Parts: sequence; structure tokens; C-alpha cells
Amino acid sequence: MTTCARGVSARGIDVMTFDFPYMTAKRRIPDRGATLETCYREAIDSMRSEVASARRCLFIGGKSMGGRIATQLAVDPDLPIAGIVLLGYPLHPPGRPSELRTAHLPAIRRPMLFVQGSRDTFGTPSELQGILATLSPLPALYVVEGGDHSLRISRRDTALQARGDDEVQRRVAEWMLAISRGNDR
Repeated sequence: MTTCARGVSARGIDVMTFDFPYMTAKRRIPDRGATLETCYREAIDSMRSEVASARRCLFIGGKSMGGRIATQLAVDPDLPIAGIVLLGYPLHPPGRPSELRTAHLPAIRRPMLFVQGSRDTFGTPSELQGILATLSPLPALYVVEGGDHSLRISRRDTALQARGDDEVQRRVAEWMLAISRGNDR
């Protein structure tokens, strides 16, 4: 997450990351949903109060569970956000494709970008495509070929991984800029 945040920031976009309480406490088990959502709302409020660009055009998102929490918040039509960036959306638990985490997605009426590894055990792009096709506005999907749930292409070939990371960061930044330009009209 921080690698992507740095790369998007290097492309001229203000980015803020934060940790959920369980991460700060170095616990392995995530907090309950209400605690995660409260923490995320506080991060949104902080960004909007501290960063002028966030008051004009704010995107939210996250990696895996952080992205899922972002989508749960984005259902609120009063939340002042322009779009959602989802890195490795956890479509279902690994090995349990019938346990979809999508019931709330149709209620989101904002642009979404899904960045999914082609071999993500939490949901492959092909599993995701059918669901995305039913949403409005139609979300964008960028597939990281060879990527896993963490968008890792190769643990051995650092140059290949660096190129893959750079491409994800470029795609995210370009998508955000295109959406923000559309909001300025």
C-alpha cells in the first residue's frame, strides 16, 4: 500500500495513508467493522481538514480489507468523495467463491477502479468482471498479469516487480486525474 501511495504521490496527487487500530496495536485479528469504518471516516475528515485538494476532489480506497471498508462507506451518498481505488479487492475468502462480498456494491454510485492480480485467490479478474458489469457507473478494471492478491508478480525478479508496481501507480494516477477533470466540468 505504501509503495503504491508513494508512486501515486510522485505523480502529483496528494495521498494519505493510515493504519487501522488493530494494525497500530500490532494485532493480527482485524477490529470489528464498526471500528474499522469509524477509523476510516476519521481519516477522511482529517484529510479534508488538512489538505486543500481533498476538499475539492477526494478519492478513497485501499488494499484488500481497507478497500472493502472504503466501499462500505461509499454507499453513503453524502460522503464527499469523487471515486474509489481498490487494490486487490477481496471478492471472497480464498477457496470459498460462493461467499461473495458484493451485496453493497450496487448501491455505490461513484466511479470505481479495481486493480486485481490475475492469480488473486480472493477473486480473479474473471470472477470480478461479471459483477462489475452490473454496476453503474461501470467500474474500471486493471489486471496485473501474474499478480497475486498483493499484486506481487515475482519475488525473485525485482526489476519485473518494479515495472509492474510502476504501471499500477501510473494507471491509478491517470484514472484519478481523468475522474477529477470530469468533476471540474
